[in-house]
Amino acid sequence: MADQEFLDRVFTMEVGRCTEAAAVAASRMIGRGDKEGADQEAVNALRDAFNKLEMRGVVVIGEGERDEAPMLYIGEEVGTGRGPKIDIALDPLEGTTLTAKAMANALSVVAMAQGGTLLHAPDVYMQKIAVGPGYPNGVVDLDASVEDNIASLAKAKGAPASEITLCVLDRERHDGIIAGARKMGARVFLIPDGDVAGVFHTAEAHTGIDMYVGSGGAPEGVLAAAALRCVGGQMQGRLLFRNDDERLRAERAGITDLNRKYGLMDLASGDVIFAATGVTNGSMLEGVRWEKDFVHTHTVIMRSKTGTVRYIKARTPRDGRQ
Repeated sequence: MADQEFLDRVFTMEVGRCTEAAAVAASRMIGRGDKEGADQEAVNALRDAFNKLEMRGVVVIGEGERDEAPMLYIGEEVGTGRGPKIDIALDPLEGTTLTAKAMANALSVVAMAQGGTLLHAPDVYMQKIAVGPGYPNGVVDLDASVEDNIASLAKAKGAPASEITLCVLDRERHDGIIAGARKMGARVFLIPDGDVAGVFHTAEAHTGIDMYVGSGGAPEGVLAAAALRCVGGQMQGRLLFRNDDERLRAERAGITDLNRKYGLMDLASGDVIFAATGVTNGSMLEGVRWEKDFVHTHTVIMRSKTGTVRYIKARTPRDGRQ
């Protein structure tokens, strides 16, 4: 199978089975107060699933660097060692605390693309802004104030600022963004965690979310960009560094311009597939549900080349394979 054709229909579905396996494993830890244990269960299951795929996969967004993570670390090779070379960005359990506390919106997430087409973002913070499809290019800008971005988006939407809704992580560092939005009369939808889903919601009309803005993890930024590539929209990001150690991590990842403003195609280019499975019930996906004989999962699988978005509800025997 040629590299440019690696994301065929069969392979695309297999990626969804990988996130299903991770979500089911993590779901056994819901409400147990052990976020590290939940994450490890998801990691183990996802790695096992990857190693069944015909690919030469390299983790470019993972659980951390090799000395910090025993599995699925940045640079780890997964798959059978045969087939195309593939970049993998993953978060086996986005929302470890959400899972430990049985809260909403925990997900297992994977993005894949041809080798060299996903930004090798280090585990630092990233400033982000995103909107859904249908707007003129540059309608919002990372360097503009939240007030200016709301005004620009409202004009493009043909609506007053009071009808613009922002999604923002509920963090003290975002107090200025929240205050500026409310000064404009805009709505603010606060989320406790999970900015991959937050960015994705800008492309879903039923959520009512127009813009995602704020800072969060850079790895999650690449995953969010991969999802947005599949459904359309705009996104910008810039890495944020708190100390020299984080700058050194970026240099080791091959990043030379530490102040660069990345566009959507800079974060995730090529033919991208994105898959996510709900662990707990959320606004994006239903969580894993256990019955006496079956386990139920809810997964979304998307491909940038075709623009196809598939939501899959699966029922698997409890003792069967995913």
